[in-house]
Amino acid sequence: MRLKGKVAVVTGAAQGIGRACAERLAAEGAAVMVSDVQSTKVVDVAAQIVRSGGRAQGMACDVADARQIEGLVTAAIEAFGAIDIAVSNAGVIDSADFLDLSLADFDRVLSVNLRAGFVFTQAAARQMVHQVKAGRAPGAIINMSSANAHFGLPDHVAYSISKGGLGQLTKASAISLAKYGIRVNAVGPGTINTEIVKAVADNPAALSKILSRTPLGRFGEPSEVASIVAFLASDDASYITGQTIFPDGGRMFLNYTVDVPHSQ
Repeated sequence: MRLKGKVAVVTGAAQGIGRACAERLAAEGAAVMVSDVQSTKVVDVAAQIVRSGGRAQGMACDVADARQIEGLVTAAIEAFGAIDIAVSNAGVIDSADFLDLSLADFDRVLSVNLRAGFVFTQAAARQMVHQVKAGRAPGAIINMSSANAHFGLPDHVAYSISKGGLGQLTKASAISLAKYGIRVNAVGPGTINTEIVKAVADNPAALSKILSRTPLGRFGEPSEVASIVAFLASDDASYITGQTIFPDGGRMFLNYTVDVPHSQ
């Protein structure tokens, strides 16, 4: 168990990638503060981790509210005594064409995906710096970006902008915190088999479009993203900071589409 004795906080952990991250970190030995705006579901996730033999506590948190993020950090310290791992995963998406995207939707996505990422990273980092000065080992921060941080998406404008911004936040904070030994990295998933993707899986045209841009020919699984988060949180990644790792099935370097078998 690579993370025994560590304390992790995961936002957006009620389902999908966030839940997989919380479960994997707990399985690796960390005590996990599980947070999400979905209050009932996040408590259930924490309870399931405890039933599986891990240590966890669930807490409702709307990351669009900076005060609630501060409260989350305080609650984690009160519950487990420290913060060693911070996973900024909470996110939302927009779906309007560029010309139709409202300012309200743009602000909503940037608030949850980027502004909250900054607030959470800063709050967790301040606690980690305090801990380093008190003699505790440096912590690790992981931001959940996306392969779409590097693509121009005309119908997900705010989302792609926010994920691109997370990449810059990761680099800037990694440089700032390097003197304390605190590492900051990001993970940029491609198409992952979450609730959102499952909604289009029964649409042959949509499925074909997704697979045509994925050389490995399948969706990724939340557990595959969580394994990278656990690696970046561990001492196995002790010399990695400011980087974004892309579990995307080969999409990032693809400059053409691939044939999709008719059976898929």
